[in-house]
Amino acid sequence: MDTETLAAAQAIDFSFLALFLRATLTVKLVMILLIVASFWSWSIIITKIITFRKTRAEAEEFDRKFWSGEPLDELFDQIGPNPSGPAERIFAAGMMEWRRSHREDGGLIAGAQARIDRSMDVAIAKEAERLNSGMSFLATVGSTAPFVGLFGTVWGIMNAFIEIAQQQSTNLAVVAPGIAEALLATGMGLLAAIPAVVFYNKLSADSDRIISGYEAFADEFATILSRQLDS
Repeated sequence: MDTETLAAAQAIDFSFLALFLRATLTVKLVMILLIVASFWSWSIIITKIITFRKTRAEAEEFDRKFWSGEPLDELFDQIGPNPSGPAERIFAAGMMEWRRSHREDGGLIAGAQARIDRSMDVAIAKEAERLNSGMSFLATVGSTAPFVGLFGTVWGIMNAFIEIAQQQSTNLAVVAPGIAEALLATGMGLLAAIPAVVFYNKLSADSDRIISGYEAFADEFATILSRQLDS
């Protein structure tokens, strides 16, 4: 390789900003899309980590109150009509239906147990939907970002070959910039996809464990109410 070609190649700016500015409009749009998707993914990831941590802490605090031996009616009165946490909302759903199932004479309306179970199931479903909101976006980014980046790479390489043909030269100074710009799109696609896939799997597992805890609590609570119904 002659010294002139090496000098020309060394003079080329291969920084991220320079590669972005030299890229074609299509590749620039691909890069911008991937950057936005990456930032959005990270915002969802950080929000979910904070939310799940608060949710677990709230569930542990409520469990201590629930199993402290305090009468359930008193605990429900303390929580009030606007529960602050998911576990409290599930408990409140069951208790409200329990109270509605009592007639004026103190007896219970038939089918109380089934209605209580359904009320708590609906509350759990709402909490599950809240916990899983945004997760589909992480899954979408994880599965599509590499292909979006690959599209940018293919488009960039195609334009690099067109430039080679127009200049009728294959020296490093002509080939390197176009190839580098094209490969940057694939790198950005992987940069967006890998964290999205990793945290989607982790957050999905955390969400499943939290929801399983709610379902276990609902079963235990329903068992307690069932004993009172039978007595």
